[in-house]
Amino acid sequence: MKKRIAIAVISFAALALGSAVKAQTGSPFIHDPSTVVECDGKYYTFGTGGGGLISEDGWVWNGGGVRPGGGVAPDAIKIGDRYMVVYALTDRGVGNGHRSRVYMMWNKTLDPASPDFGYTEPIDIAGSDGFEDCDGIDPGLMLGPDGRLWLTYGTYFGYIRIVELDPATGLCMEGSQPMDVAISCEAPEMTYHDGWYYLLATHGTCCDGANSTYNIIVGRSKSPTGPYYDNVGRDMVQGGGKLVLASENRRMGAGHFGRFIIEDGVEKMSFHFEADLDLSGRSTLAIRPLLWRNGWPVAGEILEDGVYGMVSERRGTALELSVKMVRMAGGMRGFGRSGDQPVVRVESQKLSDVESGWPKGEVPVRLGADMFRPHQSWEIVADSQAGGSLGGPYYRIRIAGTGRYLTATSEKEVTTVESVIEGGEQLWRIEQLSDGTWRIMPKSIPGCEEQLALVAVADGTPSLAPFDYSSDNSKWTFRKH
Repeated sequence: MKKRIAIAVISFAALALGSAVKAQTGSPFIHDPSTVVECDGKYYTFGTGGGGLISEDGWVWNGGGVRPGGGVAPDAIKIGDRYMVVYALTDRGVGNGHRSRVYMMWNKTLDPASPDFGYTEPIDIAGSDGFEDCDGIDPGLMLGPDGRLWLTYGTYFGYIRIVELDPATGLCMEGSQPMDVAISCEAPEMTYHDGWYYLLATHGTCCDGANSTYNIIVGRSKSPTGPYYDNVGRDMVQGGGKLVLASENRRMGAGHFGRFIIEDGVEKMSFHFEADLDLSGRSTLAIRPLLWRNGWPVAGEILEDGVYGMVSERRGTALELSVKMVRMAGGMRGFGRSGDQPVVRVESQKLSDVESGWPKGEVPVRLGADMFRPHQSWEIVADSQAGGSLGGPYYRIRIAGTGRYLTATSEKEVTTVESVIEGGEQLWRIEQLSDGTWRIMPKSIPGCEEQLALVAVADGTPSLAPFDYSSDNSKWTFRKH
């Protein structure tokens, strides 16, 4: 049986990550990160200058990734049972103009501790000669739905270009010629979604810390070779691009987009902030949910600590303690009364108004009409000691102001208990889905190896079951209380 630890209500605040909840933890310091790639249960990303980061869970990142060759702005992709890594070297200077070359390497694994680890010799596959209208750096890779492999590259000096590669060799496909697809941006990355090819790139200035104006833009096309238009019909080769993400409070200069699909409806976008003022102003890795709205990619959110109603998308019913609802004072108001009576504020129901009537010990949960009552108010706080999943921390969830914690049970149900349990049944993975709703999953369930999510079985019954993005039973929204 898992150990239970009674704690004072005030100590719950000590679990919080506070304003740092939007940041990856550990030592997530990197510039120009490649798309995040999973290898043997770990996550990897590589950056300018060589090396990279490794994460066991996708939330805590530290150094240790190995990428020889140095250079700038790498990208990585898994093709079959191998990993392809590209990067660029440039010898800008007098007489060389913007001469830059893209190099490619293969590896069987990204784990430097594996006996199979070892990069092939780098091969020059694309770039610029120093005098054409292109600076061949910042390569990006995309394997399309038809199995065709594409390389994009370029920066502000001239055009962004695309060329097709052979997925078997990594070399330029015979007969494929680079094509211009954008201008006034850099760090291009292609992706495919719902019949459209999307070209995401970075606009603005970089490499100036908190003064950097980097921002991520996008255009789309029905063809991988373009033309790519933004949401108002402007061609990216003419400077178009719809904004995806820019700076935010205390984090400046979002750039170098990458996409990671976990499963249907659960996607992440990786990038870096040029300066995170809460992390010494350094360039840091960031991962956010990736949403799709009206056919366009949108940066989602990591849930902030706070008090919320947890509302089922199925019928708008709220998760609540299975206790008798205490009626508020008063009754029907506004009929047969003089209109000159003063308007007064009616206070919300307080925990102290109702808690004395609640039973002690374990209390199950149910779904009910969302009335913003104390038995429906859940305080959700990131646990700074629990790690997390790709792009988000684990949270603890309790009825606000109490020690009643939401807990997964061995019967694949949910309940509340009046203690903290050492184990995954009280740690919750909360992540925004592609349509803007949320998935809520326990880290683990006693005696169960399945990954299950909180679902609405019927109008009044919450439970744990396999996640199904096509069903509103699996989706939740949060209403600030």
